[in-house]
Amino acid sequence: MGKTIFDKIWDKHVVKIIEDGPSVLYIDKHLIHEVTSPQAFSGIEKRGAQLFRPKQIVATADHNVPTINQHLPIADQLSKFQVDTLIDNCKKHGVELYGLGHEHQGIVHVIGPELGITQPGMTIVCGDSHTSTHGAFGTIAFGIGTSEVEMVFASQCVMQSKPKVMRINIDGAIQNGVVSKDIILFIIAQISASGATGYFVEYAGSAIRALSMEARMTICNMSIEMGARGGIIAPDETTYLYIKGRPFAPKDADWEIKLAEWKQLFTDADAKFDVEININAADIQPMVTYGTNPGMGLSVTGKVPTLESITDATEKQNFEKALKYMGLTPGQSLLGMPVQNVFIGSCTNSRIEDFRLVASIIKGKQKDPNVKTLIVPGSQAVAKQIIAEGLDKIFTAAGVEIRQAGCSACLGMNEDKIPAGEYCISTSNRNFEGRQGAGARTMLVSPLTAAAALLTGKISDIRTMLN
Repeated sequence: MGKTIFDKIWDKHVVKIIEDGPSVLYIDKHLIHEVTSPQAFSGIEKRGAQLFRPKQIVATADHNVPTINQHLPIADQLSKFQVDTLIDNCKKHGVELYGLGHEHQGIVHVIGPELGITQPGMTIVCGDSHTSTHGAFGTIAFGIGTSEVEMVFASQCVMQSKPKVMRINIDGAIQNGVVSKDIILFIIAQISASGATGYFVEYAGSAIRALSMEARMTICNMSIEMGARGGIIAPDETTYLYIKGRPFAPKDADWEIKLAEWKQLFTDADAKFDVEININAADIQPMVTYGTNPGMGLSVTGKVPTLESITDATEKQNFEKALKYMGLTPGQSLLGMPVQNVFIGSCTNSRIEDFRLVASIIKGKQKDPNVKTLIVPGSQAVAKQIIAEGLDKIFTAAGVEIRQAGCSACLGMNEDKIPAGEYCISTSNRNFEGRQGAGARTMLVSPLTAAAALLTGKISDIRTMLN
């Protein structure tokens, strides 16, 4: 019987299978940042151990960093302590660090692909759940906990039970105004925030193949939001063209060798999946979440479910709690609802293509004066490209604030928080209670829908604004 792409990569990286237990899995690249690494470094030092393969580790500062005045000393003492600790640990243990001020600094899941560090066939881990982003390149990439970070430090391996495999096929042409963020929000709304628990998900079909690499990264990024261990897309010509020429990509003869290897990374025709789901791309509309998990989503023209439509008692209780937090009512239409904040950024949607989409909508227009808008590039490279393409002039003319690279308002871990009780139309990945600050109300959308909201000051159907 044939193998899935996941099986091919997994089997190649298994060092040892523990009887009636997990596998010892070799890790090609270990990505770290300032939040989840300190305890792991401390654990290594307490045991008197050394990092086994420090050259296979890449570090950056992203989660808890300011997005203004990055050239100045960090004012917030917790943020400063975390960033300083990362600097000290990386220097002490010989780890490459792209810290504040470095030309390669940025969100860990943005810089890995843009530098060519992420390559097909790899295993990649990071102390961050959205490591699944890198699966867009045909990698097995997943988040790990602090104890596992220490394990990889010490051995370049991690103990993992092999997950089941699911394939989601999306075929057909997508509607005008629908982009990759809408695709993944639609999938999660269909199968729920726990619908892929215990699985690694392969995305396939003509609609997936038609996506750019940056769009594929958005899809894989949010695999974790439906409970999956990770997501993966088989590499193709789009993948190879994206990687070629990047700073850490293979060169010359090495490129040809690697390319030959990568072209073997596909799911065999007779491979079997534990679950397979088929979706018609034409059914997907611009999406928006209404609740407190990414599975609580609907089309921008849809209505919040009624109480009568929910039969499970526990689910109904959670639904009522979510609506109370969000200040919404069952059966309510979201279209036209006023919003106070728009955030365009995060490891989900902070790449140059995302900002091109936004610029294409707001060019020559003014943002609604009642909406505070933050545009936060995912890396220093993206920030430079925004300027090189003149997008900064479009944003500035529209009254939109552009910040420096970092995770920013994706999570309430830095200074870019959303005020309690206010709504934020966000291109990030999570809408949990307090995710963007205590009492903040997050509604997840695509960059296009976010652009529409910043212009109108309300939830709007981007399709009505397109030619």
